[in-house]
Amino acid sequence: MDAETRSESKAGEPKAGLTIDLQRIMQMIPHRYPFLMIDKVENVIAGESAVGIKNVTINEPFFQGHFPSEPVMPGVLIIEAMAQTSAVLVVHTLGKDFEGKLVYFMSVDSARFRKPVVPGDRLHIHVVKDRNRGMVWKFNAEAKVDGVLVAEATYAAMILDR
Repeated sequence: MDAETRSESKAGEPKAGLTIDLQRIMQMIPHRYPFLMIDKVENVIAGESAVGIKNVTINEPFFQGHFPSEPVMPGVLIIEAMAQTSAVLVVHTLGKDFEGKLVYFMSVDSARFRKPVVPGDRLHIHVVKDRNRGMVWKFNAEAKVDGVLVAEATYAAMILDR
């Protein structure tokens, strides 16, 4: 199966997009372990939206110190997973010439953390493009575990050459 596959949709159902696997993500964005915060991106609709998937495991290096007796995924890393999902959407939208370019945060607004994310959770990061002007993109994102909202934010980013 290709690294990018189109999901099938039936008449009357919402439009489904591409699924992008981990190997393809690493071609698209420069992040690597231990800072690659997404495992897969589903329902990628160019210029519109995507859903990042993060399988949270106890093997994550940040759990050694946050917190050893009660491991909780840091909220800033959930925001980073949102940004990486958005970066994949931007690169997919703009094409191969933008693969491997850096995407920098410009602002993070209205970040809210509703419920802790712990080992064993599967984080679904829903990102929707609000707008873009040139290389500046603005997104709204929600992170969910088992359909329950755990975090949300609005943020802007800029894609640049290295």
